[in-house]
Amino acid sequence: MDLLRESRRRRPGPATAFLIRIRGEELRVDVHVACELLAGAELYVRPSVEREQVQRLCAELQIVYPDERFPPTYARLLASQERKRPRITTMDLLIATSAVVDGAALVTRNPRDFSRITGLEVVAY
Repeated sequence: MDLLRESRRRRPGPATAFLIRIRGEELRVDVHVACELLAGAELYVRPSVEREQVQRLCAELQIVYPDERFPPTYARLLASQERKRPRITTMDLLIATSAVVDGAALVTRNPRDFSRITGLEVVAY
């Protein structure tokens, strides 16, 4: 979402700088992230324009879908978070689960919640 905001403002920011730094590396996006981006697009004054930008962005990335490893990993991570406060949101836990399942780093502007998940590599920009 940050990348789209920066693009809209026509002013590069931290998300753009991060992409420049990792140029050439494989980038993937979890299906839950794509869902969040599209939901955010629906909240804009001109959702069709924003939706088109999200779809263009996602077309450049490999979208990762859950497989049979996902449910037990999600259950384990959810159980490990049950007694912790504040709780991580369901959507963030779904996104984190995908990264853990694939052994992938999770890139975020806000690493605070994700950093509490055991076995998850969090990369902040």
